[in-house]
Amino acid sequence: MIDLTTVLGLLIGIGAIVFGVLDAEGQGKYFFNLGALIIIIGGAGGATLSQFPWSSIVELPRVVGKLFWHNAADPARIVRDLVRYAEIARKDGILALEGVAEEIRDPFIVKGLQLAIDGTDPEVIQQMLNTELEAVATRHELGRKFFETLALFFPAFGLVGTLTGMIIMLQYIHVDPNKVGPGMSQSLCATLYGTIGCYILTNPFAKKLEIRSREELILKEMIIRGILSIQSGDNPRIVEQKLKIFLSPRYRDQMERGQA
Repeated sequence: MIDLTTVLGLLIGIGAIVFGVLDAEGQGKYFFNLGALIIIIGGAGGATLSQFPWSSIVELPRVVGKLFWHNAADPARIVRDLVRYAEIARKDGILALEGVAEEIRDPFIVKGLQLAIDGTDPEVIQQMLNTELEAVATRHELGRKFFETLALFFPAFGLVGTLTGMIIMLQYIHVDPNKVGPGMSQSLCATLYGTIGCYILTNPFAKKLEIRSREELILKEMIIRGILSIQSGDNPRIVEQKLKIFLSPRYRDQMERGQA
């Protein structure tokens, strides 16, 4: 589903700037400077591109897609499912989960349950799942760092654009005063574009990816705890209490309403 906060944030931020430009006494055309735009996009994009391997760059469309389309997992439902698996294992033995595992769509849960069904040592299960957790965190970090790097370079190349504009302005200040204006315009437009690129686009995108990553890692940590608890034969009520610790008050209330 569409991530409303990303879309609304962009619409509000960009819309406010566009409104301010159009309201500038009909002088909106002066806020566009092709030279400044090329310096900002080309400079920041090229510098960022040089810092990342091609394998990370080709993943960028998928990362951007996550900013706008996000299928949020339901932690309360996952807790209920894990409690149900605990009830089955408690009643019929952990081997009874073989049939259940075939119906689960989350590959992380399937992998953990299959390890438990196979009688793998709990420490080995935790080590293997934590390793996968670290791999997920590394992949997420690459996407976040890409936007953080862009956020760093946009203001820097805004300064480059400002300096080039000032050089033009100073070259003509005594020779042809009519060319001072265009130089100053490029200087200010470059600063404007660099600020917009940093604080409306890339920096918020990096923060959103950081939040999404943290949410997913906490959810997977909860799944690991649940699977280990099921394997150890804990009472389903104990399993539920262990997993509820990971839930926010909203999801805890949702679980209680579902059980009522």
